[in-house]
Amino acid sequence: MWHYFPGKYMPSYQVNRALTQAHYGGGEFAEILKVAGDIDPNNRETINGAWLKMGNPVYELAEKFEQAGSLISARRTYLRAFNYLRSAEFFMPLSDDRKIPTYVKAREAFIRAIKYFDEKVLQIEVPFEDSFLPGYLFKPQEVKNPPVLMMFGGLDSLAEELYFGIGQHLNERGIALLAMDGPGQGAALRLNHIHSRHDFNVAGTAVLDWCIENLKDEVDIARIGVGAVSMGGYMAARCAAFEPRFKVCMIFGAVWSYYEVWAGRPDTHPLAEIVQHIMGVESMTEARKKLEGYTLEGGIAEKISMPTYVLHGADDKQNFVSHALRVDEHLTSEHVLEVIPAGESGSQHCQIDDFTKTFNMYDWIAKKIHE
Repeated sequence: MWHYFPGKYMPSYQVNRALTQAHYGGGEFAEILKVAGDIDPNNRETINGAWLKMGNPVYELAEKFEQAGSLISARRTYLRAFNYLRSAEFFMPLSDDRKIPTYVKAREAFIRAIKYFDEKVLQIEVPFEDSFLPGYLFKPQEVKNPPVLMMFGGLDSLAEELYFGIGQHLNERGIALLAMDGPGQGAALRLNHIHSRHDFNVAGTAVLDWCIENLKDEVDIARIGVGAVSMGGYMAARCAAFEPRFKVCMIFGAVWSYYEVWAGRPDTHPLAEIVQHIMGVESMTEARKKLEGYTLEGGIAEKISMPTYVLHGADDKQNFVSHALRVDEHLTSEHVLEVIPAGESGSQHCQIDDFTKTFNMYDWIAKKIHE
């Protein structure tokens, strides 16, 4: 992975994340590099401030395009504004008064953008825990009743972010994307205060049941798959293990035990506050205790019955490749494990350094979900 900040993995990773998503409308290279140039990797506030400094005027520019009736330009500009403001909110602690307003503004930018998509995007609200899980249905153009992949993000990603790359690659292959904020994610966490849970399959089944009942006229309800990315590698596997109605499972970054991921990390890790937030706890001691349940041990992986694709990078510094090897060892259903070799582009966490290395996964999922 290219390190814009030599020796500074996490801020460099976030720059790579935005640059990769720029290929799919989530940014402009020159703007992202301008932001990177304003960041001191040793000062978290400069990260927040630099992305805000770019995101706010881009949002205002989108509003001007919209007011002028230039709706294609407005759509593209709102998408960039969303991703810059998402990046600004990412490292803001809960104590920062800007955090929730920044998130709300980012989400609003995305919602404004999708109004002008060529194929109508449906906003979804699945009843859950006296509240709801929000999401979006992105359908391929000119495909009647396509199969659909229900997807969750990971620890830090939002349902909206799944559009940049994942959604477009699925749509190109004739598959709809149902991008959801599950417990501990996106608006489900920030606005509806639904925290993460180790039995993520409860949410997966709730969304599946809702989809079957309410999307009969939109998608092929006999061909619904499940997938997730990053920490979501655990979530997708858990959903698949306890819900045999899914047609396929896509594990985009494997997690055997999320407790093991965090057992050796310091409490000062850059993502520690996010973990506490999604768990609804005040310390990493409490968070680690809850994370003990986030494992595929005890025969859970063996319960997965549908065709499953596991994609992982050998140089992944967030979820080590050993997790993917253990998932592969315990899967009893038809499955493929693809590990991007060390040293190649795409070998980092969730292929954020080269999304073209995800093509095999989408092609295989398309083949199996259409069978």
